[in-house]
Parts: sequence; structure tokens; C-alpha cells
Amino acid sequence: MTTFEQITHYLSEKSVPFRTVHHEATLTSEASAKARGEDLSVGGKAIVMKVDAEFKLFVLSAALKIDSQKIRSYFNAKKTRFATAEELQQLTGLAPGSIPPFGKPILNLGLYVDASIVRNEIIAFNAGSLTDSIIISTKDYLKITQPVILEFTLS
Repeated sequence: MTTFEQITHYLSEKSVPFRTVHHEATLTSEASAKARGEDLSVGGKAIVMKVDAEFKLFVLSAALKIDSQKIRSYFNAKKTRFATAEELQQLTGLAPGSIPPFGKPILNLGLYVDASIVRNEIIAFNAGSLTDSIIISTKDYLKITQPVILEFTLS
């Protein structure tokens, strides 16, 4: 089963209403938002980072940038860095730009969601491919993913 199929199956299993959008391949959050017909701010940008020795998944509004210092402070970490394309492939089997904002059972990563996501009514995201997106209510997203909610974007 593809990651997209895993996510749609999981959402159906949890009785979460969702909308899928099949679009041209998008490599940026801006292109994805345009292809979905949604505002950039409701896009859930999923970023895998290595925090000291452990990889974690961070989700923030696609309109914002991650603040590595806030992440280092929260985890009392010495080093943070973005996962490389090779590491993403090893960890998730996915290409950069296609990482969905899901920890377990979809991806075996700790899930941390920025407060910028909580403020939106919906979340839209690339769902394991550069050509397939899913849009669901933020309330449902938070309920089924049970993330740790933090503030880790640049002010």
C-alpha cells in the first residue's frame, strides 16, 4: 500500500471526513497551495529534523519558517539539522516535499505540531506523493494524530 493509500485508509477507519486533490507535481509549499486552491497558511508543512541523535517530525503552517533555536531549547539539544533526502528515503521511503504530517501509525517518528496549525480551521498537505493532497479539519487532524503542540516558528 502506498503512503497515500495508508493515510486515506486510516482516515476512513477513524471516520474522519477528508477531501483529496490530485494535481501536478509540486515541489514547494506555494505550488502545492495553488494546486489545491487553498491559502498557503492552511498548508501543513512537514519537516523531518535530527535533534541531537534522534529524528523527529515537525509540522507548521506552510506560510511560516521553523525556528531551530526554539526546538533546541525545548529538547535541551546541542544540535539540530534538517534530514537529507537520503535520510528521508531511509526513514519514510518518501521524497522531500511529499512527507505527510503524520507520526505513528503512518510514519515511525515523534510528531510535534506548531501552534500555527491549531489556529486554522483546516489543514491541507501532500500525502506521501508530490501529486496527491488531502484536506481535513484541523480538529479531526489533532484528534487522530495526538501530537505534542509547541511554538517553534520564527516570530
